[in-house]
Amino acid sequence: MMKLTFLGTGTSCGVPTIGCRCYTCSSTDAKDKRLRCSALVETETTRVLIDCGPDFRQQIMDQPFRKIDGILITHAHYDHMGGMDDIRPYCQFGEINVYADTLACKGMLQMLPYCFAENRYPGVPAIQLHEIHPHEALRIGDVDIVPFQVMHHDLPILGFRIRQTDGGEHGTLVYITDMKTMADAELDYAKDADVLVVNALRQKPHHSHQTVDEAVGFARLVGARQTWLIHSSHDIGRHAEVNAQLPADIQLAYDGQEVEI
Repeated sequence: MMKLTFLGTGTSCGVPTIGCRCYTCSSTDAKDKRLRCSALVETETTRVLIDCGPDFRQQIMDQPFRKIDGILITHAHYDHMGGMDDIRPYCQFGEINVYADTLACKGMLQMLPYCFAENRYPGVPAIQLHEIHPHEALRIGDVDIVPFQVMHHDLPILGFRIRQTDGGEHGTLVYITDMKTMADAELDYAKDADVLVVNALRQKPHHSHQTVDEAVGFARLVGARQTWLIHSSHDIGRHAEVNAQLPADIQLAYDGQEVEI
C-alpha cells in the first residue's frame, strides 16, 4: 500500500496571500492555509518527494526524519523547486537523487551552481541529478513511475503516473500540477487512476492553469475513482464551502492530508 501526504496544496503565492484580507485569506479554518505545492509518496520501504518548493523546510518539520529516496520535479518554476537547498539534512543518508526534465535540470544548475561545482565547499546539498523524459519509466525503491507531458500554457511540464511495484492493477496515483491542457496522445497515462491529483487554481478562467470546472471535467474524462484538487489560490474560496459544492469523489485537498492508495 502507498500513502500520499499533501505537504502543500497552494499556488505560487500561498494562502493567505501576503497583505490580503479577503474572505479566504481571513479564514480561521486551518484547511484554508495553503503552502506551496508538494507531496510525499511512501511505502514501507520507499519515500519519494514530489516537488521541493520554498516552503519545504516548514512542511517537512512535522514528518518523521528518515531517508528521502528520490525527488521528482514537475517543472522549473521557483514555487516547485525553490526549497532544494533545505534538503541538506537528508544528505546524511547519502546523495539525494533528483529527477527532472531538461528544462528543470538546467534551472537547477542555475539556481544551485554551488551544488555542482568541481570543488564543492563542505555542507552543500549532495544532489545526484537525473534527466528524465516523458514515457520513460523509472523505479525508485519499490515505486514505479512513468512521467508524461502536460502543458502549463506553452511550457511543457511533467505529470507522473505512480504505483507500487507488484502492486497489481489497483493502487495507481496520477499526480499533475500547473496544467492548462493535455494532448490527446498523453491521456492514456492519466486514465483510470485510483487517485488523481490535479490542479484547480480558481473559479474564473486563467491562461495557464485549470479552473475548478476544467479540473472536474478532466477528472471525468480520465475516469479517476477519487480526485483531489491542488494548486489552489485564495480566489477559489473557502475549503469547506467549495467542497460542499463539489461531487464527493472530487474534492479540494488540504495541507497535511493523508490518503491511502
